[in-house]
Amino acid sequence: MLLPQDILVLLKLAVNPSREWTYAGLAHDLGLSPSQVHSALKRAERSGLFSRELRRPLLDNLEEFLLHGVRYAYPPEIGGITRGVPTAGSHPVFQEEFSFSPQENYVWPYAEGTQRGMSLSPLYKSAPQAANKDPLLYTAMALVDALRLGSKREMDFAKRRLKELLKENA
Repeated sequence: MLLPQDILVLLKLAVNPSREWTYAGLAHDLGLSPSQVHSALKRAERSGLFSRELRRPLLDNLEEFLLHGVRYAYPPEIGGITRGVPTAGSHPVFQEEFSFSPQENYVWPYAEGTQRGMSLSPLYKSAPQAANKDPLLYTAMALVDALRLGSKREMDFAKRRLKELLKENA
């Protein structure tokens, strides 16, 4: 069974396909241990989302899971107002397309965050730190969060942009 950190690892590899990677390097970038990364990729391989031979995610399968399954597998937990890292519709990629009131801001709770908003549980607890290190990964995770939240117009936009992001980096 896939765990939330498996999606974090797969997204990191999917948006950085030309980058050579090691388990230790991924672990450092994502705030995981090397054994967690290794286990994540083993689970992803069993689920048909990763090819050990190619050393990369199977993008068509990953896209299908992200677009149609992630919201059911990892429903978001919404909490009170907190400081954190903007995600979902509060991420800059959405700001180009939509305007939201401050009451509609979603953030991953993070003491070093720059905005306030409703707390939205990240796929994995190290997501805010990983996002700070990789802007493409940050965008991909915010798009996935929009899919997890399930608002129609943001979901349609997130599906389109996530497909583009995965294809651009294929």
